[in-house]
Amino acid sequence: MDFAFMLRFAPEFGKGIALTLWLTALGILFSVAIGVLCVLLLHFKRPFLSRCCRFYIEISRNTPLLIQLFFLYYGLPKIGIALSSFTCAVIGLGFLGGSYMAESLRSGLESVRPMQIQSGMSLGLSEWQNLYYVILPQALAVAMPSLSANIIFLLKETSVVSIIALADVVYKMTELNSIYYKTDELLLMLFLCYLVMILPLSLFLGRLEKRLARV
Repeated sequence: MDFAFMLRFAPEFGKGIALTLWLTALGILFSVAIGVLCVLLLHFKRPFLSRCCRFYIEISRNTPLLIQLFFLYYGLPKIGIALSSFTCAVIGLGFLGGSYMAESLRSGLESVRPMQIQSGMSLGLSEWQNLYYVILPQALAVAMPSLSANIIFLLKETSVVSIIALADVVYKMTELNSIYYKTDELLLMLFLCYLVMILPLSLFLGRLEKRLARV
């Protein structure tokens, strides 16, 4: 194992980590926004919009991120829409993650007992106030384990964005390996990169789940 080689190229992997985390943060932000929008439309039962949300969820969950990235990066330019690789990756992660976030939030909403909802209405709360003060706090506590799993899933899914020439940690590994053929060292560095990114996030989300469960 060539540790000198690993130390030499550690800064390159550091740049890949920074890009991966920034990409993940934006992907999670967009996926949560899409998920909340979908679950609100489903909750308030707007017929046409609810059907559109269900159609989107089925399309998103039943197509791989790799295919979605191919469509965004290579397909859209055929019709005159050219996006950068970073923009395609953010859109792809948001599109994929939004459906999973929506399903997690929907399961949380459905776990709230009708008695709780009726109690809020009997206190004179409006539909939106009931949703914000009564339904969402209980739903979020139930949905948080699933949401945490989705967040970690999206971070790991960034490993495929190298296919559209985005210089994440996987791209750095394959690029350096094609030059130096240090497969063992580079795979170990790749493993450590994902461990450094995922383990603290997993521990933080675990603590957050326990805190919400006590609320």
